Amino acid sequence: MEYDEKRRRMVERLKIELDISERVAEAMLRVPRHLFVPYQYRKEAYIDTPLPIGSGQTISAPHMVAMMCELLNLKRGEKVLEVGGGSGYHAAVVAEIVGKEGKVIAIERYPELAERAKALLKDLGYDNIEIIVGDGSKGYEKEAPYDKIYVTAAAPDVPKPLIEQLKPGGRMLIPVGDYIQYLYIVDKKPDGSIEKKRWGAVRFVPLVGEYGFKY
Repeated sequence: MEYDEKRRRMVERLKIELDISERVAEAMLRVPRHLFVPYQYRKEAYIDTPLPIGSGQTISAPHMVAMMCELLNLKRGEKVLEVGGGSGYHAAVVAEIVGKEGKVIAIERYPELAERAKALLKDLGYDNIEIIVGDGSKGYEKEAPYDKIYVTAAAPDVPKPLIEQLKPGGRMLIPVGDYIQYLYIVDKKPDGSIEKKRWGAVRFVPLVGEYGFKY
């Protein structure tokens, strides 16, 4: 009950501060964020801040998850690609919005994070999420094309495979940059042309891979 109340208060703050929609608010209410963070951080799970999850990675701050879900304009039944699966929390929120008719494919570079996320999501009943271990900068051709794509790590530029795997009429969100990063909204027009809009400054871990940074 303690965590339920903290989650409710977190979502109420996000509704006031960000004017998030009811569908995003309801999705965030249904996902127990405290289960997606290491035990020692559970008391901080509903503070609006990123938290470490191991392997040098973080779970995004709740406001960033909420804003990315809003900007993607997710709809029921859509197939969504997440690059940077991490703890599985963001994928769970997206899965709540796209519903059982939809599907979320989440790619994670670190096997230990992917296995932990896979086990937790299974326990929570998210059978519309598939966790893949691999290089997220290359996307996941097997399930393409995607209605929406979002990237939770900053790339040097928008990876070409992700553009190719996005459906015409689809949308991608991706942070771009190194020390200075901006979140870009990438829309693929029905004719296949690309329109990029800069949304605002952000701070994410780097996207490492063939089409990411070469660390």
